Amino acid sequence: MSTDRWINETLYPHWGQRFLVRRELAHVRSAFQDIVLFESHSHGRVMVLDGVIQITEADEFVYQEMLTHVPLLAHGAAGSVLIIGAGDGGVLRRVLQHRGVARAVMVEIDGEVVRLAREHLADIGGTAWDDPRAEVIVGDGIDYVQRAPDAAFDVIVVDSTDPIGVGEVLFTDLFYAHCARVLSGGGVIVNQCGVPFMQAEELRETSARRARVFPSVRAYVAAVPTYVGGFMTLGFAAKRAGLDALPPAVLRERAAAAGILGMTRYWTPEIQAGAFNLPPYIAELLPGSP
Repeated sequence: MSTDRWINETLYPHWGQRFLVRRELAHVRSAFQDIVLFESHSHGRVMVLDGVIQITEADEFVYQEMLTHVPLLAHGAAGSVLIIGAGDGGVLRRVLQHRGVARAVMVEIDGEVVRLAREHLADIGGTAWDDPRAEVIVGDGIDYVQRAPDAAFDVIVVDSTDPIGVGEVLFTDLFYAHCARVLSGGGVIVNQCGVPFMQAEELRETSARRARVFPSVRAYVAAVPTYVGGFMTLGFAAKRAGLDALPPAVLRERAAAAGILGMTRYWTPEIQAGAFNLPPYIAELLPGSP
């Protein structure tokens, strides 16, 4: 349906952004949330969940690359990866770009997100949906992690909405405890922790929770234009210290071995190394900060 109306994001009550809609592609109320997909004049196709911008074709590469390549290259030998959320398929696609990954399990609670993404955001997931290494499950990520065997995965990537509504249970002590259990030795988990200029408590609280079960808890940043408010932070927790401080030369070697060198538009070895050097207003939110 062709239209020239505006869609206003409703994440913050007193500040936000809006998009001029060229064409509405879908508007569905699933069992979990309100889903809108539209074609914008400026950012390509856009997905909105419960009034909050989730992804745009124009800048999805920034978020997806940093959410995926950073933990996999920090680990260095990830063969089995668990993805929770990420129903648009972008994380799955980037995970499977790593030639060493033999198994990628994606658990998305809302099947309508997967269906609509495959229909309207085909370029984001690409051919990942049909890759024989991929297992896509429409189900509860909490339940999956609780049932998963010990040390079943090397890396866990949590791409969820903010800790409200359907995404709230992915920020609890119990969830992180089970994640630590199902990660192998040297395992890594990353999850989005919001924009700290506007959502400081999200990073503070989730970092404190992860610190109860992981010996190394850090965060790194990515500049995603449509996540308004400055840097987006990505929480990084590992079962071994030092994985956040690898030099660019090591990361470059690992990226070449993984087969992703030269395939990225945002990630570089230098970007990964530098992303953990946080401005004081973000660093002070992490456990152990003065």
